[in-house]
Amino acid sequence: MFIQTESTPNPATLKFLPGQTVMEQGTADFPNVDSAKSSPLAKRLFTLDGVTGVFLGNDFVTVTKRESTDWEHVKPSILGAIMDHFQSGAPIIEGEQSGNVHAEHSGEDTEIVSQIKELLDSRVRPAVAQDGGDITFHGFERGVVYLQMQGACAGCPS
Repeated sequence: MFIQTESTPNPATLKFLPGQTVMEQGTADFPNVDSAKSSPLAKRLFTLDGVTGVFLGNDFVTVTKRESTDWEHVKPSILGAIMDHFQSGAPIIEGEQSGNVHAEHSGEDTEIVSQIKELLDSRVRPAVAQDGGDITFHGFERGVVYLQMQGACAGCPS
């Protein structure tokens, strides 16, 4: 198994591409070890010193490290953990996979919200995924769109 890595605009985050499907549908964000209970892969990655976040996409795993940790020290361990997990045959997520979805919205501006969601899915989400993250719609009030950034995009200085 050969795992490629890509840098992201967030210097604390690297994108790992194992060359196979990670999530069948949607994404999964694990911002801390307590949130990783349903993912054997995320739990394994959190055992590594310096790992502070794990994000799973369709064909990638994004790992965020502590600022004081150097990539040259933790990257080989992350590569080994991902490789070991895929070779073990263990599931990525235990139980039913539920991907991130946009929040529901109703009211007089439903058509505008529908257009916003379409633009997010067709133009913004693919670009954000290239950087190792995801974006979801959370609301629209008085002309303001509320979004949630996840993975490499959450807390990114860009």
